[in-house]
Amino acid sequence: DYKGWFRLGNGERCDPLTVSDAYSRDLLVCDPLFSPKLEDVRGVFERAFREYGLPDAIRTDNGTPFATTGLAGLSKLAVYWMLLGIRHERIRPAHPEENGRHERMHRTLKAETTRPAQPNLLRQQEAFDAFQDIFNTKRPHEALDMRRPADVYQPSLRTYPSSLPEPEYPLHDDTLFVSKEGYLRLPVGGRFFLTRALAGQPVGIREGYDGSWLVSFLDLELGYIEKN
Repeated sequence: DYKGWFRLGNGERCDPLTVSDAYSRDLLVCDPLFSPKLEDVRGVFERAFREYGLPDAIRTDNGTPFATTGLAGLSKLAVYWMLLGIRHERIRPAHPEENGRHERMHRTLKAETTRPAQPNLLRQQEAFDAFQDIFNTKRPHEALDMRRPADVYQPSLRTYPSSLPEPEYPLHDDTLFVSKEGYLRLPVGGRFFLTRALAGQPVGIREGYDGSWLVSFLDLELGYIEKN
């Protein structure tokens, strides 16, 4: 999640990205970014995956860059997670309590590191690092029977791969690639817009008895393209 952006002492925007382990509450990442740009966010997650391993699932809200209002709510970041075999869980819109323990951590983070904000990004990162150390290793949590998150947390045994796996569709009729603009062209003709989040990705298609085409990305059924 993002804690919520604020201005540093020098006037620059700071958009802290945080990642925590749902079971142990261990705060894995607290990085101050200038904006939620995909390249920067993906880089943060790649470093986290290399250090801590791959999770089974990631839970987020429905905001950028985690989700979109497009097909299946897919974003390019969510597609990246799915390629790594990570299940993307999204809370219901306007229900932050479904990520309650993370939101509670954010309130403490805000109170202890941003009031007042630090003069620049480097100093703000230092403040976040100090908070992360205290939160994980020194502060007992009642929900953990007064243990500290670092006492409970265990890294994932799933390591980050050297390259992203290529999706395969052995149970489909064909594999097609989505264009860079987000379109799919069927073998029988016709060009259909899917989503730019899947640009360059292979999808599986399977023809139904009624002539419609089921389009899937990995194990996610995106929907049917009906015969005209």
